[in-house]
Amino acid sequence: MAEGHANEHDYHLVNPSPWPLLASAGALVLAIGAIVWMRTIKTGEGLFGIQGPTMFFIGLAAVVAVAFFWWRDVIREAHGGDHTPVVQLHLRYGMLLFIASEVMFFVAWFWAYFDASLFAGGVSKLPIYANDGAVTQSDKSVIGLVQRNEITGGHWPPKPSEYFRHAFDPWGLPLINTLILLLSGTTVTWAHHALLHDDRKGLVWGLVLTVVLGVLFTACQAFEYGHAAFSYSGNIYGATFFMATGFHGAHVIIGTIFLFVCLMRALAGHFTPKQHFGFEAAAWYWHFVDVVWLFLFASIYVWGAGPAAGGH
Repeated sequence: MAEGHANEHDYHLVNPSPWPLLASAGALVLAIGAIVWMRTIKTGEGLFGIQGPTMFFIGLAAVVAVAFFWWRDVIREAHGGDHTPVVQLHLRYGMLLFIASEVMFFVAWFWAYFDASLFAGGVSKLPIYANDGAVTQSDKSVIGLVQRNEITGGHWPPKPSEYFRHAFDPWGLPLINTLILLLSGTTVTWAHHALLHDDRKGLVWGLVLTVVLGVLFTACQAFEYGHAAFSYSGNIYGATFFMATGFHGAHVIIGTIFLFVCLMRALAGHFTPKQHFGFEAAAWYWHFVDVVWLFLFASIYVWGAGPAAGGH
């Protein structure tokens, strides 16, 4: 009877799981909490008696917990032999599509940055709020409109103001961070090749070095943010800069956690030369993060600093 129900194809039919539904519910609470938090950051009001930060972190905890248990089940499926070559191929397709969606996510931030920088003297109208004439979103009542060139001075980087003094020197800490990420791409590639040749020691040390470099990059970026000569609010340069580089920094943190989990799995002996999609997906993601940073460094730090780059 058991033989009559044996799997005679290469596809894996997943068992019923609560994780998709719970993930959706957690993501909904997370999104609503973020919106309530941002809209009531001054008043401290909430929704249904729950304040925005509380709702946000409840949703975040739910998403993280569901991710842990869902990926645990995926790993168990792999160890159970359900990840046949066909299934692994489709998992790779899924990861490629995910990275493609991430590419388009960053296209939006690059679009915003280049629109502001290439048309700094444009005539697009920006709202000005009732807060001593400062262009900010801190007040709800719009009292007028201001031309973009009145904020930027008609050139890029913008004219110095109380919100913007000067851009970063690209050949200082940003260059060091670029070298750190390029080196981390080398170490994760070393780990991948070591795995393909069943070199467990090389796999572990390659992952250790990559994780350390990822943490070092994040620490350097946090230090850089702490010494920025411009703020997020009040100027279009700071808004576009921090949104683009900040989301990249978030991706570095996520990628570092991804690789750390792979390190723990490597120490547990999970990966084999023929079956290691989890590590391969992490390596692809990390290379994507590296490439995005190269574009950020070239466009925002070097080109965006203007002719005075390195003179601050």
